[in-house]
Amino acid sequence: MRIRSFAGLELVDAEPCLLGEGPTWDPVTGKLRWVDIRRGLLLEAAVDDSGVGRAREVLRVEGTLGAAVPAVGGGLLLATARHLAHVDGSGMVLGAVELISRGAGRRLNDGACDPAGRYLVGSLALGDITGEEELWRLEHDGSVTQLASGISLSNGLAWSPDGRVMYHVDTLAHQITARGYDVASGAVGEPSMWLDCAADFPDGLTVDADGSVWIAFWGAGEVRCYSPEGELQSVQGTGASLTTSCEFVGPGLDQLAITTAAADGDEPSDPGDSPHAGRVVIAHPGARGLPSTPWRPTPMADADPGLSIL
Repeated sequence: MRIRSFAGLELVDAEPCLLGEGPTWDPVTGKLRWVDIRRGLLLEAAVDDSGVGRAREVLRVEGTLGAAVPAVGGGLLLATARHLAHVDGSGMVLGAVELISRGAGRRLNDGACDPAGRYLVGSLALGDITGEEELWRLEHDGSVTQLASGISLSNGLAWSPDGRVMYHVDTLAHQITARGYDVASGAVGEPSMWLDCAADFPDGLTVDADGSVWIAFWGAGEVRCYSPEGELQSVQGTGASLTTSCEFVGPGLDQLAITTAAADGDEPSDPGDSPHAGRVVIAHPGARGLPSTPWRPTPMADADPGLSIL
């Protein structure tokens, strides 16, 4: 097993995030994007074979921004606190669907597109953990399907290279499940335990072209790589205890962008032994990722959800 320190990592030129999350790669624009959830920010930086450019702010929403993915034809799909919102390149809201009612005491968290361009997103509790969080899928016709309930904290989602297996993180249950997945029909099998993380907290994850699963561990300062059978293959240190997610980026999909957090609350904490806290770091792990699938826009009945795009 390869164990790597965090020495030699490239740092993206950007202000530290309170809660950096959700890295995505847009091959059309050549941009790495990520969110600062608590500040409601979406940021991006150009990536090419020579490295990563300086970050810039794309948009800011009122409240939290759990995730964002590029849409076919341009624009973005945002997972705000309670809505999925389709915005154009200027940030104008084209449509939205409400998944969580106002005052429900929870918010949308991590999300991802399946290989057919449907969008999946889960929730987390803002207060006491109830174990009643959900995972939804926005279908091609604009309807919403509940895929799972009884989750403690829904987090990372990813698919095997052939699309036949979906991995899903439940952070506070310390586990990652695997489910059979039919990309064409959208049929989903029953979940089974794929990885028991014991006392560790798995967060975001991604799958490489060989089917290995790369998982960010909150509180451990690591991204760990596992075989499809769940065997630990390598460990990448990040220099940030609160490591949140990872994604393969760049023209060759051979650079691993890793997001981190600077705080376990609303204010930055002393970095201590986490010099990269809140930063996006780039590793070169010797693996290649899978091409990303953009969201395929769907009908959305609510074109004025009361969202504030700042």
